Amino acid sequence: MGGISKRTLDIVLTLMGLLLLLPLILGLIALVKINSSGPLLYGHRRIGFGGREFKCWKFRTMVVDGDQVLKQHLHQNPAEAALWKEKQKLDNDPRVTPIGGVLRKLSLDELPQLLNVLTGEMSLVGPRPVVRSELDHYSSSTRHYLGARPGLSGLWQVSGRSDTTYAERVQLDRFYVMNWNLWMDLRIIVMTIPAVLMSRGAR
Repeated sequence: MGGISKRTLDIVLTLMGLLLLLPLILGLIALVKINSSGPLLYGHRRIGFGGREFKCWKFRTMVVDGDQVLKQHLHQNPAEAALWKEKQKLDNDPRVTPIGGVLRKLSLDELPQLLNVLTGEMSLVGPRPVVRSELDHYSSSTRHYLGARPGLSGLWQVSGRSDTTYAERVQLDRFYVMNWNLWMDLRIIVMTIPAVLMSRGAR
């Protein structure tokens, strides 16, 4: 989807962004390393274009034994388990470190995904990358998701993110893929800035 024009936009804007954001990125590296032990980056397996798996990079915002912490939390809190099953998100995730919560609120934890964009695994704009089990939510729209590179931002991010239902997220992704054009990408990129600054729907 988008071909050469979309890929060119991704590379040019990503390189510009990395240069402009370099002081911020260096500061975030220092904060993450100072505030909690463990690796700087966290790479989670996600499904990309054509169903290929890739590691989606983020600044680590969780405790090192996060999977075990989440499993225990969901076992002890059935209501939270139901919410997790529906949205794959929790309002108060027990795995998140104090500085991690701030990074997530401002979406700064996702800056390392600029590396995913440069390698062609992601695009600046597209459906947010999902794990394989989440494709069940997409049903007949799975082919639309798999027909595009996952995005650092997208219609879902500028339309409320976690304040929307998963069904609404799927509809937004499908609409984007079916109606894509370069101007839509540019408009979403511009709309992402106030959405991030206002932390709309961020968890």
